[in-house]
Amino acid sequence: MTFKYPLLEDAFSNEDLNSAIKVIKSKKLTMSKKTKEFEKKFSNFFNTKFTLMLNSGSSANLLAFFALINPLKKNNLKAGDECLIPALCWSTSLWPIVQAGLKPKFIDVDLKTFSPSLEIIKKNITKRTKAIMLINVLGNCSELDKIKKFTKKKNIYLIEDNCESLGSIYKKKYLGTFGDFSTFSFYYSHQLTAGEGGMIVCNNKADYMILKSLRAHGWDREVSNKKNTFNFINQGFNLRPLEVSAAIALSQLKRLKKMVQIRKYNRDKIVKSLKNSSKWANQFSFFESSRYLRPSWFSIPLLINKNFLKNKKTYLKKLEKYKIETRPIISGNFINQPSVKLYKLKFNKKKFKNSKEIEDRGFFIGLPTKKIKSKDLKRLTDCLLDI
Repeated sequence: MTFKYPLLEDAFSNEDLNSAIKVIKSKKLTMSKKTKEFEKKFSNFFNTKFTLMLNSGSSANLLAFFALINPLKKNNLKAGDECLIPALCWSTSLWPIVQAGLKPKFIDVDLKTFSPSLEIIKKNITKRTKAIMLINVLGNCSELDKIKKFTKKKNIYLIEDNCESLGSIYKKKYLGTFGDFSTFSFYYSHQLTAGEGGMIVCNNKADYMILKSLRAHGWDREVSNKKNTFNFINQGFNLRPLEVSAAIALSQLKRLKKMVQIRKYNRDKIVKSLKNSSKWANQFSFFESSRYLRPSWFSIPLLINKNFLKNKKTYLKKLEKYKIETRPIISGNFINQPSVKLYKLKFNKKKFKNSKEIEDRGFFIGLPTKKIKSKDLKRLTDCLLDI
């Protein structure tokens, strides 16, 4: 059999698929009992207060910002209010800020966590700063407890994009429980996958009611539990998940801890194999977990050390030829993306030294959810060190 190392192998168990088939056979495909059951069990698992499933993590980010500007929200944000966002980000972490009429301000990240430190945040805060979009990158995080304490003191909203870090625990709290709003993704390559799907959590019932209405057209069915009302109390979207997604996610939640352990096992095995190889010459720097963190690894990010950096483009093409899938870390330094120029977002390129370095040196490979075989580990090691 030909060697292949994808970003994620088949992530679905027979139990996952049987759960989906059972829903399909029931012919109740739209959001219903399974969705509510998953929301409840997710909330219990991660100790979140108010939990709402959506069709994607991107939709969760969208809803967070439209809840922040909503007229029904106490101390809501106004058009033009400033929101800090790391330059190392994903498209749909950024654009909901713009779509909600707020002003994004890019900030740099720390080289150890790939996320802004409290020091970086403090340097970029102005009187106009009313929110921070903080991204927990690939299972890791910054000093969230200190950042949360700071934002609370300054009356700044904290949105925690935890789409890549489900299952990580920082100082005995799950990531995704620090923000005023926190978001999760169940896309195919993530720690828990339903193919598609997402979740948003918040800390108070008033925000939760706004989110429920915004999720489904702005009507009051979910808020008032009236089944046949066409009473529209707010603006809205249609971001509801399918029951099939909820059923698969619910099945995967039962073995999440095991999958987290296996990813960690594989990550440690691969790093150890690289360092112990006779070909090892410090080709890479590794992404290590921050202090006080029990990581739920998404992938293995690698930073090519500078002596080998001139070969990066040729090297990544060679890995592709070897059937090893790679991708940039998140989407690289987002200020270099064409859409930023299209929408004329302002920034000073000189202020993003670390984000630039991560883009220039970085890439990542996947982490299997089944224990890696010895022959595959050897092949992967040999290929990766062929730089």
